[in-house]
Amino acid sequence: MRENPSNPPAARSARLAAALAAAVDHRWPVVPGTLLRGGRCSCGDQDCPVPGAHPHDPPLLAATTDARMVRWWWERQPDAPVLAATGRTVSAVSLPAAAGARALAYLAALRLPLGPVLALPGRYALLVAPYSLEVLGEMLAQLPWVPGSLRYHGSGGFLPLPPGGGTGSRVRWVLAPRPAADGGVWLPQVGPLLGELVEAAVRLDSGRSAY
Repeated sequence: MRENPSNPPAARSARLAAALAAAVDHRWPVVPGTLLRGGRCSCGDQDCPVPGAHPHDPPLLAATTDARMVRWWWERQPDAPVLAATGRTVSAVSLPAAAGARALAYLAALRLPLGPVLALPGRYALLVAPYSLEVLGEMLAQLPWVPGSLRYHGSGGFLPLPPGGGTGSRVRWVLAPRPAADGGVWLPQVGPLLGELVEAAVRLDSGRSAY
């Protein structure tokens, strides 16, 4: 295979290691993402709305925690970003980075336990225990207003994981995953965090200083 100068062997090894850690240690189903090739997404769609770092082949439904399958995928697609399928064993809520940073500081001051937090291009994603859209909808319905800048990564969604790749190269952990007592990763419930995340996004959208 011809070497890609922008993706040296160390970066490729890091992606395989990250994929195996997510699948085996964290118990998060993963799947390889697409790449940008010559300015176009490797999915082949010239009008791809999210070029690079989205599931295609294999599809998101193929996401797995099987180490043999993960190794097989990344040995054949070493440049592929690592995507974690959300909804089964991990979910998330994301918001604009400025609001996310302020919310994290406030939640830490309250001593509210936080799980892993991802910094994505322009956004922060707080990883939480899986939730259903019905339960989430009931919680949101109790709030006076919910800004459109919040995004919910539940069933059928995905998140890019460090070290990134393609358009997901600027992905990093703000708070790294911590092991749970029974294995996997400790994840908070979304309920105790939701109100503060909504408030942070509302204040950012309105131009007011958060907290």
